[in-house]
Amino acid sequence: MNETPIAELGYEDARDELVDVVKLLEQGGLDLDASLALWERGEALASHCEQHLAGARTRIEKALARDEE
Repeated sequence: MNETPIAELGYEDARDELVDVVKLLEQGGLDLDASLALWERGEALASHCEQHLAGARTRIEKALARDEE
């Protein structure tokens, strides 16, 4: 699994890793500690993606507001 700090990941890389995390968790077969660590990284990745999307939404809204002025 990717050990790059989540804060350094762009949206696409974080999203792709999140997809991989979900696949691994769905496959099962991991011990409890590994599953928890993977789940925690998945939660952090999801939050990071949401922050990127919120930032993009804000930029779009500001651009649209400027166009209306």
